[in-house]
Amino acid sequence: MNAVELPGWTHRYSGKVRDLYEPAEGSDRAGDGTVLVVASDRISAYDHVLPTPIPDKGKVLTALSLWWFEQLVDLVPHHVVSTDVPAAVAGRAMVCRRLEMFPVECVARGYLTGSGLVEYRQNSSVCGIALPPGLLDGSRLDEPVFTPATKAELGEHDENVTFEHVATTVGAEAAAELRDLTLAVYRRAEGVARERGIVLADTKLEFGRAGGVTVLGDEVLTPDSSRFWPAETWEPGRAQPSFDKQFVRDWLTSPDSGWDRGGPEAPPELPADVVERTRSRYVEAYERLTGRTFTG
Repeated sequence: MNAVELPGWTHRYSGKVRDLYEPAEGSDRAGDGTVLVVASDRISAYDHVLPTPIPDKGKVLTALSLWWFEQLVDLVPHHVVSTDVPAAVAGRAMVCRRLEMFPVECVARGYLTGSGLVEYRQNSSVCGIALPPGLLDGSRLDEPVFTPATKAELGEHDENVTFEHVATTVGAEAAAELRDLTLAVYRRAEGVARERGIVLADTKLEFGRAGGVTVLGDEVLTPDSSRFWPAETWEPGRAQPSFDKQFVRDWLTSPDSGWDRGGPEAPPELPADVVERTRSRYVEAYERLTGRTFTG
């Protein structure tokens, strides 16, 4: 997970996928309140960063985030300042405003799956929101719901929490604003995706504050932060094909990988065909959503 050295920037932090840099002392940007966010080609699954990168993944995530920020700017300001970045990370980095981040993952669900489905099967609700009986894996909800989660440390799981928990953490007014912005973004994006033959099942957003204003940060509406399903194959009652790392997860849990998900060993290297199929899926998501050709 080694980050590259970049002129004018000092590496401060690496997450599962992204590397964060601050302006170096004495640089032109020193003290200007910006950070450099670099999307790597790393891929994670089952709380592990895998040893095999997916070529161009970082560029796809960055290009798609930039496109979505443009589609949403009338709903909420975003953190991107510039894409004028060092040549070594061109196409996969953004200069962004430094934000004071809210300590909550803001999740909107329009369809029931994943951890929401698990919780629903246990108590007929998700994050304290009661849902109607008889819902299946992949069922569309009557209305999208705000189902926040805690922010977990690297290697740990996010945990779903209630709206009341968020209000206790950040205050009632801020919690209501986060809920309303999250649902507004989801509704806008769900409509855009549907027009392009894609179901946006759910998405995770992160917000922060700058100058007293709530700002959309991190990445937005990418295959890493959202579940995108081909509309033509959507069928409640089963797991849906998705535009993300499904091929990676399927291979890791297959006998071919030889990996025990519950054991102490780290995941193995990915085979070339899984890498290429995963790359193609990310590129397809970008091209179908934006209508643009991905040039790498």
